[in-house]
Amino acid sequence: MTKVLICNAGSTSLKFKLFEMPRETVLAAAVMERIGGRNGGRYKFEAGEEVLDIPDQRIGTYVEGIHLFLESLAKSGILTDLNDLAAVGFKTVAARGFYGTHVIDEQVIQGMKDYLTIAPAHNQHYLNVIGAFREILPDVPLIGAFETEFHQTIPPEAYVYSVPYEWYEQYQVRRLGYHGASHSYVAGVLTSILGDHYHAVCCHLGGSGSICAVKDGKSVDTSFGMSLQAGIPQSNRCGDLDPYIPLYLIRNCGLSPQEVETRLTSDSGFLGLTGADKDLRDILAKQEQGDPRAKLAVDIFIHDTVKYIAGFAGILGGLDAITFAGGIGENSTYIRNRVLTQLAFLGIELSASEQAEETYRVLTTPESRIAVYVIPTNEELVVARKAWQALSAE
Repeated sequence: MTKVLICNAGSTSLKFKLFEMPRETVLAAAVMERIGGRNGGRYKFEAGEEVLDIPDQRIGTYVEGIHLFLESLAKSGILTDLNDLAAVGFKTVAARGFYGTHVIDEQVIQGMKDYLTIAPAHNQHYLNVIGAFREILPDVPLIGAFETEFHQTIPPEAYVYSVPYEWYEQYQVRRLGYHGASHSYVAGVLTSILGDHYHAVCCHLGGSGSICAVKDGKSVDTSFGMSLQAGIPQSNRCGDLDPYIPLYLIRNCGLSPQEVETRLTSDSGFLGLTGADKDLRDILAKQEQGDPRAKLAVDIFIHDTVKYIAGFAGILGGLDAITFAGGIGENSTYIRNRVLTQLAFLGIELSASEQAEETYRVLTTPESRIAVYVIPTNEELVVARKAWQALSAE
């Protein structure tokens, strides 16, 4: 059996899962929050019956966090020798020229640097974490499963923009799509339910959200664009935007390009609309209290989500299923019900009670023309499978 470690890097967080492959057994998992913060962060480590939960663990850097997790593995007896690791896998986001699963070398790293403009926050975090692992585990292969891989089946009419064609030829300006690990996992579960032939819209709704049109298990369109700025509103990213708005703000309103970029990527979305909150749970609570801007943020989110689902239904020529994943999609009955109520014209009949299966929940009646599922995503498992496949190929 082979031990494969999966690392999911956020702006101030790290998540780890250690898999035994190919059995896909989770041997250990850990979550670290508020890395680099002035106040203590949280560190939770689980391995079998062992659970360590420290709510005020101070973790100054990614390197400290990685060392802390590896020390926990050693103390638990699960990994006494770091060389027992076959590989470390990452849910990497984007790299110019690399759209699948790749052993991370200097060329891949340069490709990630080339796309810092496309995915500035995500790529920089992963470059930092990958650099730390290269120092700590210089002899262990590092494998990046890029989020763009699942969307390589999108046809040209969906990924080529109506801009000068030489931009596509010379600069690779095109739709790339993200959340590939989540959407591919959900598509795999759908295939196990519906068989090989189906039309579905998969909604990954969370602080970062996207919607994907899936035909027979393959992506054929997605709400994300070349960057992660497109599509539905995010916690602090704007989503779809008239491209002339930034030009207007710069030329007519005195804002600098850097200020416009910062506001669109960090101060927009839920945060921009409410002025205070980027967590939808807090926004829903304020909506209940009568806050008009909280209500507006929710209404815009519902409007844009419905628009994408209905639009993709048209592109697919009809739907067999709609799925929900991600923090909002899996947990917010209110958001799901509002979206599905507006889509009732498609023949959706919600059940009075959910039917729970092993890897999914059914929200509709047997008579519903479209089946609706909640499918909790498992991105780390997808990356572990891809890393294992890459190792086998090597």
